[in-house]
Amino acid sequence: MAMLSAAGYGPSRPEMGYELDGPVQHYRFSPYTFNGGTVLAIAGEDFSIVASDTRLSEGYAIHCRDSPKCYKLFFCSEVTENVILIECQIQCLTFFLDVLYHWQMYKHSNNKTMTTGAIAAMLSTILYSRRFFPYYVYNIIGGLDEEGKGAVYSFDPVGSYQRDSFKAGGSASAMLQPLLDNQIGFKNMQNVEHVPLTLEKALQLVKDVFISAAERDVYTGDALKICIVTKDGIKEQSIQLRKD
Repeated sequence: MAMLSAAGYGPSRPEMGYELDGPVQHYRFSPYTFNGGTVLAIAGEDFSIVASDTRLSEGYAIHCRDSPKCYKLFFCSEVTENVILIECQIQCLTFFLDVLYHWQMYKHSNNKTMTTGAIAAMLSTILYSRRFFPYYVYNIIGGLDEEGKGAVYSFDPVGSYQRDSFKAGGSASAMLQPLLDNQIGFKNMQNVEHVPLTLEKALQLVKDVFISAAERDVYTGDALKICIVTKDGIKEQSIQLRKD
């Protein structure tokens, strides 16, 4: 919940014995608030990397320095998932519980877990069902598909989604995405050998882009949480970022 203000100027009221020429504050209610933060996902040949910073802020106030935006949905021998939610923290948590509920109902009803593509379709349906009062979240799913290859799905707040090889979202996405296009997608590069992306190179690239983002975006910082999804499970790493 947030209160937004708009400044205006009141008319003079000489008949009341005074003149009012100063600014007048008009307040209106908004159910949304922007909590900032940045997320990133990269899909490799047999792995996926999902990363986010841990800063939770509003305006120029930092509410929490240890609030990662990576939500682990489940892990099994075939499919792994990380659901990434950003923007409004309360709506992130609410939406994640909604997704977890539908996933558990599917598992109990069909006696099997959902594939990565099925979860992406489920998220799209949930988001679209709330299109008239949407969740203020931008989602990125990172995991492995049925063939064991890395898969990344990105969403908008009303359910449109697509599969990507890499995707950045959040307050610093405008800085991260062009670098990913260049270093992973080889966009606007000539006479460059398109070599497969290794896990080591992807990890170093994730660390570099977040360090750069923390230097230029006030909503990104404090720490970086990295989730590495492989057929053997999900491993986590953390590194420190700027705290100012």
